[in-house]
Amino acid sequence: MKAIFKSTLLLAVASSLTFSSCIEEVYPTSNVTQDQLESSVKAGEAMMYAMSGFMVNWNTTGADWHGDFGYSSMMHIRDCMTGDMSVLGIGLNYNQWSNYTQIVYLGQNYASVQRIWNYYTQQVLACNKALGIYHADVEDDYSKGARATALTFRAMTYLDMARWYEFLPNNNTSAVNIDGNDVTNLTVPIVTENTTEEEARNNPRATRQEMFDFLLADLLYAEQYISNVSYGTRLLPDLGCVYGLLARLYTWVEDYPKAAEYADKAIKASGCTPLTQDAWTNPKSGFNSMDNSSWMWGLKFEKENDAVGTGICNWTSMMSPEAEYGYAAVGACPIIDANMYARISDTDFRKLSWITPGVTSLVNDFPLINEEDRGYYVNYFPYGTIKFRPGAGNGTDPNEGSATAVPVMRVEEMWFIYIEALAHTNPAQGKQELEKFMQTYRDPNYTCSASSLDEVVEEIVFQKRVELWGEGQALWDIKRLNYSVVRDYEGTNFYEDSRKNTVGRPAWMNMVIVQTEGNNNQAVAKWNNPDIPDNY
Repeated sequence: MKAIFKSTLLLAVASSLTFSSCIEEVYPTSNVTQDQLESSVKAGEAMMYAMSGFMVNWNTTGADWHGDFGYSSMMHIRDCMTGDMSVLGIGLNYNQWSNYTQIVYLGQNYASVQRIWNYYTQQVLACNKALGIYHADVEDDYSKGARATALTFRAMTYLDMARWYEFLPNNNTSAVNIDGNDVTNLTVPIVTENTTEEEARNNPRATRQEMFDFLLADLLYAEQYISNVSYGTRLLPDLGCVYGLLARLYTWVEDYPKAAEYADKAIKASGCTPLTQDAWTNPKSGFNSMDNSSWMWGLKFEKENDAVGTGICNWTSMMSPEAEYGYAAVGACPIIDANMYARISDTDFRKLSWITPGVTSLVNDFPLINEEDRGYYVNYFPYGTIKFRPGAGNGTDPNEGSATAVPVMRVEEMWFIYIEALAHTNPAQGKQELEKFMQTYRDPNYTCSASSLDEVVEEIVFQKRVELWGEGQALWDIKRLNYSVVRDYEGTNFYEDSRKNTVGRPAWMNMVIVQTEGNNNQAVAKWNNPDIPDNY
């Protein structure tokens, strides 16, 4: 049997940070110091890379929580809060994500909520740092391009926050909070590079419309000027990514004709094409490198990165059981919901992203770094993911194995946004486009049996959730479309404490703002979302 990592791992309580208390703070990155940012002759380019660098920062909160390794931590938290992903039961003692999988301790006073707020608010402020230099009055072409880049980063961040914190109706919590205020469609306070300390201390949550208008204005500026700069790397967004964010933005507010328009623009501007089976399933390079045909935007953990240096506190450690040194190899491995797995056709190559549960027709088909370990994984890691491979297929050395890339935006997402958007106005056309995409790129035997609008949309979104499993996108669609989460059923592979069912969207997808923000921002204090109940 393969060796299992058994060191004791500690969880610490997050420190307190708020929008209103951190406006003038400096945000270090893994590779760029503040002095370098302000003195280098390439300061403008450094500022752009600083925003990307922040997304792979280790220990953002200063609490030494082993799940705190930047933006990909937020992606993983979101997936743990759906019904698509669970954690292998044998690794529960090492599960860093238990509060999110079990939906407990998610009230405004808990560290689990504070981690999310702290990360996102610091990412906004890192963007605002760049925008303070490339301010609205810049005149030269390069500066306008740099400002457009920074606005794109900030728009991506705020769109995440808006979708996560917006209160939408559900069957478990009232829109009227404990203070008697109706918080329906409220998102988060908007803080820009021009927001003063005094303004931040009385800064209300933006409504959906206010947030939409704010993001649209920034993205339209970015659309106009981002092509003024070219960095030659997918670590930084380009025009295709701007269009991609506009497609996400219009999908959020359910303006489907506009969503289709911008998704189509994103596909064309990106020049990207969907991953092939060989690229997807490659044991050495599958979902660990931006050197592929599909990724529009990504983040990168370099070997010099602090998260990589920890050995175990990084994306690969948490996501890849083939990384023998990490959390997933202990048994705290992300697994796919059994019902979701069963629904995927055996002729769909994406099903090879998970270890088959026992003797099935696919037992010899899913590719491994070390083929001699096949029986071990089938026996001990049923439904476990092998989608995200250790760097260069090195599952023993964290310096190489954890130096991987993580997708932030792929062209396949744009295809599914486009197809779903079409279906909302013409279900037959959406169905036709889904079959065309699936048969061309994923499963030559695919057919869609759905016929009604709701059925067609659900099938499109299901295939999108399969496509983007583990990439932090599923929660947005479940919440937007008022879909139920079903984890407790006969044959479930969710561990006992995480078996929760909902009727319609879960209340827990209306994320609560941490109390420290309310303590420092009087306009939020009585306008928070209701605490998320532990029991359903």
